[in-house]
Amino acid sequence: MHCPFCRHPDSRVIDSRTSDDGLSIRRRRQCPECGGRFSTMETASLNVIKRSGVIEPFSREKVMTGVRKACQGRPVTEGDLAVLAQTVEEAVRQTGAAQVDTNEIGLAILGPLRALDEVAYLRFASVYQAFDSLEDFESAIEQLRADHVAASTSTES
Repeated sequence: MHCPFCRHPDSRVIDSRTSDDGLSIRRRRQCPECGGRFSTMETASLNVIKRSGVIEPFSREKVMTGVRKACQGRPVTEGDLAVLAQTVEEAVRQTGAAQVDTNEIGLAILGPLRALDEVAYLRFASVYQAFDSLEDFESAIEQLRADHVAASTSTES
């Protein structure tokens, strides 16, 4: 790591701390040449393979942007979207893969979004899963109803 002050090609790690989300490490460094101190952030790289074949770094902001459209007009806050994006990133990272398809990210979004807001879930699923007809919507709604019935009967027992 080059010193940002004198460009010396080496530095010494003084302190390391894990970030609050546990996905990165903040390192405090000192240059042995000029004595300047600076911080670095280290994260494990996670790349997304888009449908076009282009590979780009994973972005929580892109997850939030995609889900934000589905949540338009719904009682969902920016904080809710940030938590959802973090949940999605954690789920994708748990696969252990350094590269994931956009399809896997979409699948990882569906569960947390459904728990957050079912209307937003239907909106997102209709685009993501390319609903072609009313039957597709009816099938998704019937699945939601069946899950509600199953949840209510399991809490009554």
